[in-house]
Amino acid sequence: MIELNGISKVYKKGNVEIVALSEVSLKIKEGEFCAIIGASGSGKSTLLNIISCLDRPTKGKYLLDGEDVAAKKDEELARIRNKKIGFVFQNFNLLPRFSALKNVQLPLFYSGIPQKEGKNRAISLLSSLSLSDRLAYLPSELSGGQMQRVAIARALVNNPRVICADEPTGNLDSATGRQIMEVFKELNSKGVTIILVTHEQEFASFSKRRIKVKDGKIVSDEVI
Repeated sequence: MIELNGISKVYKKGNVEIVALSEVSLKIKEGEFCAIIGASGSGKSTLLNIISCLDRPTKGKYLLDGEDVAAKKDEELARIRNKKIGFVFQNFNLLPRFSALKNVQLPLFYSGIPQKEGKNRAISLLSSLSLSDRLAYLPSELSGGQMQRVAIARALVNNPRVICADEPTGNLDSATGRQIMEVFKELNSKGVTIILVTHEQEFASFSKRRIKVKDGKIVSDEVI
């Protein structure tokens, strides 16, 4: 499903080049639950951003469902993200003036889904995540765990085949973090491919495959 061949990412800061990824090659099959682990600055988030089509590689080829997406235009990448990939951020990235329901409905506005159908789909997802009594709440009225569940519902609303999550437990206490990881585990059991970035071994243990990144390179890849 996902195939990276010789992916490098170099950032320029003035006259200095910073190598975030160096010649990374990786394959991820549909239905896997992968954790990308490593220290801060190792390149794991850069790798996830490229997998999720939020960023482009400086060099290399990225095949998603056999389609080379590395050289796609911005609007093409946006279409691919909207159709195939859901993203969950550490900081939730919810719109503060939108209710939980409207935050989840937002991606549907770009998908041509009829409003009534989209609303029903969003309500169903929020209800499945135990948020049926929080539909009209603003993000400021929700707990951290509730905000992250809203973010997960938003990532799922277009029925993506892949969920990319960048430190989704980073702003949560340990107990709430475990609850969020159980949500990902259940989604994976239903066939959703999960790619998780974390530096917490406890949360990486929920995955079935652990990919360790160091200095922009994959140094180990273990199937549990």
